[in-house]
Amino acid sequence: MKIVLAFSGGLDTSFLVPYLSEKYQTDVVTATVNTGGFNSEDLAAIEERALSLGAVQHITIDAVDELFDDYLSHLIRGNVLKGGIYPLCVAAERTIQAGKVAEQAIALNAEAVAHGATGAGNDGVRFDVAFQVIAPSLKIIAPVRDEGWTRGREIEYLKERGHAVEEQRLDLSVNEGIWGTTLGGGWTHDPWTGPDEDAFASFDVGPEPQGAGEISIGFEEGLPVSIESEGVGGVEGMGGVESLRRLNRIGRKWRVGRGIHLGDTVLGIKGRIAFEAPGPLMVVSAHRELEKLVLTGNQMLIKDQLAAWYGKWVHEGLYFEPALRDIEALLASSQQRVTGRVRVRLEPGRFSVVGVQSPHSLINEDIARYGEENSLWDGRDARGFSTLLSIPSLLHRTAGERSRAQGRSKE
Repeated sequence: MKIVLAFSGGLDTSFLVPYLSEKYQTDVVTATVNTGGFNSEDLAAIEERALSLGAVQHITIDAVDELFDDYLSHLIRGNVLKGGIYPLCVAAERTIQAGKVAEQAIALNAEAVAHGATGAGNDGVRFDVAFQVIAPSLKIIAPVRDEGWTRGREIEYLKERGHAVEEQRLDLSVNEGIWGTTLGGGWTHDPWTGPDEDAFASFDVGPEPQGAGEISIGFEEGLPVSIESEGVGGVEGMGGVESLRRLNRIGRKWRVGRGIHLGDTVLGIKGRIAFEAPGPLMVVSAHRELEKLVLTGNQMLIKDQLAAWYGKWVHEGLYFEPALRDIEALLASSQQRVTGRVRVRLEPGRFSVVGVQSPHSLINEDIARYGEENSLWDGRDARGFSTLLSIPSLLHRTAGERSRAQGRSKE
C-alpha cells in the first residue's frame, strides 16, 4: 500500500512519516502544497526534512495562483469576513491543499491519503470532505485524530528513532499563507486573555513608522490589479497575487490587520484564534467602499446575503457544494462596474479608507447633491414620496387603534 501524506514540515506531519511507514509497512510519499506561506528556501528545507524522515518521494505543488483564481477572488468580490472581522485565512487553503494531495494520490496509484489534523479543529473536516469528493475510493488515514496522539508523545516517538526535533511551543499552532497568518492554542483558549507581548513579534519588519502614509488600490471588475504607495513612482500593474503580496508587506510594516476572532467551528464548539492579515483586510475594505460607489442598494443587499452563505460553506469545508458555483456566478455578474481606485490611509496599528473614484460612479452632481439640490424632482415630489412611503406604517397603526377601540367598547 502506498500512502500520500499532506506534509507541512511541522511536528504532526513530521511524526507521521516514520509512523505511517512503520505501522503500515509501506512507502510514504509526502506532498507540500504552497499557498503563499513558504519561500524557496522554506520549500527546500521541507523537502529535505521529509526525505530525512523516510519519505520515498517528496512533491512540491505551487497552488498560489489557483488559490487566488478559484477561491480568494470570490471572497474579495463577496467582501467575506467571518464575524465581520476575520478573512477566512485557513479555510480556503486547506481545501485546495487537500484537493491537490488527493490528485497526486490518484496519479501515483496510491491506496490511501493521510493528514495530521486533530479531532478538535476544523482542518480534519476540510481534509476529509475534499478527499472524499475528489478521491472517494482512497482510504483516509488520520492517526493524530483517530488514535489520540499528543505532541509530547510525537516528540518522544521521533527522538526514539533518532530524528531531530526543533524546540517549539507545543501549545501554539501557526499557519501562514497569502491570505493571512493565524495563531491558535495557548492563550487563545481563554477568551479573557489577550495576545502575548511577543505574539506578533516575528512579523515585524523594521522600526514602526511614524505619522501616516497612504496607498491607493486599483480594481478591475472587483479584483485588485495595482498598488500605488508613497515613495514609489507611478502605478504598478499587477495581478491579484502580487497585489496581495505587496499589500501584506506594506501592511505588516505598519502593524495593521491584526486581530482576534472568536466564532463557531465546523464541529459546533466555539473556537478562538489570533490573526494577522493586512493585505486581505485592506483589499476587502477598499473593495467594499468601491462597491458602495458603483452598485445599487439592492445589488449590495443580495450580494451581502449570498456572500455570508458563501463564507459559511467555505469555512465548513463545503467548497464543492454546487450552490457555491451559482453564488460565484452572481458575484462575477455584480462586478462588471466595480472598477476604480481607492485611497487607504495608514497609521501605526490601523488603516482607514479615505477616498474612492470610478468611471461608473453613481454620484452625479449634475442630477443631485445629497442634502442640497437636484434637477430630477422638486419639493412637491419629495412631499408626495414621503406620504406614499408612510402608508403601510400608517395603516398598521390605525388598524391597531381601531382594534383597541373595539375591545374597549365591548367592555
